[in-house]
Amino acid sequence: MGRRSKEDEPAVFSQLEEWRLERGLSRQELADAVSVHYQTIGYLERGEYSPSLALALQIASVLDVPLGELFSLHPFTTSRKGV
Repeated sequence: MGRRSKEDEPAVFSQLEEWRLERGLSRQELADAVSVHYQTIGYLERGEYSPSLALALQIASVLDVPLGELFSLHPFTTSRKGV
């Protein structure tokens, strides 16, 4: 069994930006709360980076949102924009 490369990883879809904005947090505020750089939050929101399980759980905890409402292996069928 070989090692998986980044290219082999499934896409991770995110509703992070919508939940962050709904909670009234800036990228910097969320980043500070989970001890990452604010650019990491931007990468996660744009789907350019997949979070570790630990980071995903930390973000879910800070935003008080079920993990499956933030990240999914399948596209979200409804958008939270404008909520």
